[in-house]
Amino acid sequence: MAVDRDDVARVGGTRVTLDVVVAAFREGATAEEIAQQYPSLRLADVYSVVGYYLRHRDEVEEYLRERERRADLVRRENEARFDPEGVRDRLASRRSG
Repeated sequence: MAVDRDDVARVGGTRVTLDVVVAAFREGATAEEIAQQYPSLRLADVYSVVGYYLRHRDEVEEYLRERERRADLVRRENEARFDPEGVRDRLASRRSG
């Protein structure tokens, strides 16, 4: 697992995030199912992530909560800058214009 410049943990040198693997595991997916769902992941890397999660659950959960907080902040900032109301209508009017 490597953390990129945006402080996002990615698995096995891929673009797949720790968040995705942990979420799939929490939903009951096996390591094999996760590796099938994300072909860029090696099965051994998925097992490593699941093992790390199980050994360091509190730390990983805090990381995931922080990622969620950041995502909420970005969402709110974007909504404040770009009013989401009427987006579909504005896009449709641009296409027909």
